[in-house]
Amino acid sequence: MFNDLIEKIKEYSTIVIVRHIGVDPDALCSQLALRDAIRLTYPEKTVLAIGTGSVKFISIGKLDRISKVQDALLIVCDTPDQKRVDSANVGDYACTIKIDHHPFMEKFCQYEYIDETATSTCEIIMRIIKETELQCNSEIAELLYLGLVSDSNRFLFNSCTSHTFQLVADYMAKYPFDLTKAYEKLYYRPLNEVRLEGYIALNMKVSENQLGYIVIDDQLINELGVDSASAGNMINNFNYIKELLVWVTITEDKKNNQYRVSIRSRGPEINHVAERHHGGGHKYASGIKTKTLEEALLVIDDLEEELVIYHQKKNEER
Repeated sequence: MFNDLIEKIKEYSTIVIVRHIGVDPDALCSQLALRDAIRLTYPEKTVLAIGTGSVKFISIGKLDRISKVQDALLIVCDTPDQKRVDSANVGDYACTIKIDHHPFMEKFCQYEYIDETATSTCEIIMRIIKETELQCNSEIAELLYLGLVSDSNRFLFNSCTSHTFQLVADYMAKYPFDLTKAYEKLYYRPLNEVRLEGYIALNMKVSENQLGYIVIDDQLINELGVDSASAGNMINNFNYIKELLVWVTITEDKKNNQYRVSIRSRGPEINHVAERHHGGGHKYASGIKTKTLEEALLVIDDLEEELVIYHQKKNEER
């Protein structure tokens, strides 16, 4: 299945690997792991992973810097649409490849490997390595494990199957690493982030339709001393609240003059709502960026309507 991918990697002496804006562990780990696997297999090649970093994930690994490249291969990880590609213009590259697990939004690369049943892009890369000549070691395996664990919320999502667990077991047996230290890279956090989580729990507004949301403005971000991405990064911590079916954080990002809207659901599919507002993601986990708070609150209105329809259908099924 992945023979064309390997042939293209062999063809180019310079390879650049990118992912989506607003980095998360699966995006970062998939690009770093793929970079390191290609370097390990073909040490004569120049392989670079580039993008905007995040202090939160600095312990996971370092990105590369790049000057202008010519006749290079671009591999885009974990990104369903071109507008969300970070730090690269797809048109500048001689050949382009996409590896992704999001629902299809648009074709923007010459070769595209999409499996929306996978837990993560890291899971797809685990399969690529297992089924091809790409080499692996314990450091690469740890990266892939971290990305998979993060995007599956510690194996809690239905995208995890017996094949997922078998794949993880095979990697851990062949490329052992310290599991406790690996988890520290994902879950160690400062006290101010814990206080932000407490603030969200105390102040989230909850509707009768079981929609919860909160607006985190720049003033609160500065008072707590957290990063503007912190609220969105901790949204999965609210997965199992009985009174919530859909929950949203709206976080002001003053530096980039925008609002980050992170959405999760245990009921209605919400990715089409995100797409209507120029965002996207998975059926039950999506994100949007808006220029104004008013635009972000329109998303809340749309989600309320989705929940009304969802409850009506549930009542009719009884």
